[in-house]
Amino acid sequence: MNEKINIFLSSGLLEKYLLGDTNSVETEQVESYISKYPEVQNAYNTLQDNLEMVAKVNAVEAPKFILDTILDELDEKAVITLQPKKRYKSWYKYTVAASVVALLFAGTSYFLYDQNKNLSEENQVVVDEIFDLRGDIEQNNIMLDNVMRQLLKLNNPETQKYIISGNERAKNLKTVAYINPKEKTSMIDVVSLPELPEEQCYQIWAELQGKMISLGILNEADRKLMNLPYADNALALTITIEPKGGNTVASVENSVAEISLH
Repeated sequence: MNEKINIFLSSGLLEKYLLGDTNSVETEQVESYISKYPEVQNAYNTLQDNLEMVAKVNAVEAPKFILDTILDELDEKAVITLQPKKRYKSWYKYTVAASVVALLFAGTSYFLYDQNKNLSEENQVVVDEIFDLRGDIEQNNIMLDNVMRQLLKLNNPETQKYIISGNERAKNLKTVAYINPKEKTSMIDVVSLPELPEEQCYQIWAELQGKMISLGILNEADRKLMNLPYADNALALTITIEPKGGNTVASVENSVAEISLH
């Protein structure tokens, strides 16, 4: 692989292109490299597979945002005009008219007050939902940033991939470890773990200078790319069955999977 391709692959443009974050010039450059160089095409295909896996394990249900109707339809009822059957004195008619006007004014005022109160409450609901939506957007941006960082780690040429399969005790066990000795980072993807009794758990260990160092507990319920403590110069990774909550000393006799790192 020539230096020009190495520089391009290390620039992060492929990752930006895949996430739709490139400008027109960058997009044209990436598509040109993909069409010209098989190495870039292979890296792009690998990147797509990694992104699909990361998106799957970080999948988050999209937020529900439904606004209630702000104004209810107002029923308009016809006003029935009653024709007086008898003649009344002028002052009496004026008194009745004034009373009617007062009643209408009071009724209208109460109606408008009630409508304004309802509208204020509905507006507050809208405001609250807008703030909730902003919070969801910020959270999604954080998650997208984390996905991008994980993707860069997975696509780093220095990252080594180890598939850890179970032995006869746990035939369906499968995990994938990603270790970068240069950046001293390690992650694990729990693909499948056979079910255990409630009082037991799976624990992963690093073999280091004749000692077994605990790297954490594996739980299929939390299926996602997990960051593991980096064990420098580790010779192997081992998964054992331990009491619930984990153990301080590895139960080697209960080993269900192991892989050499050298």
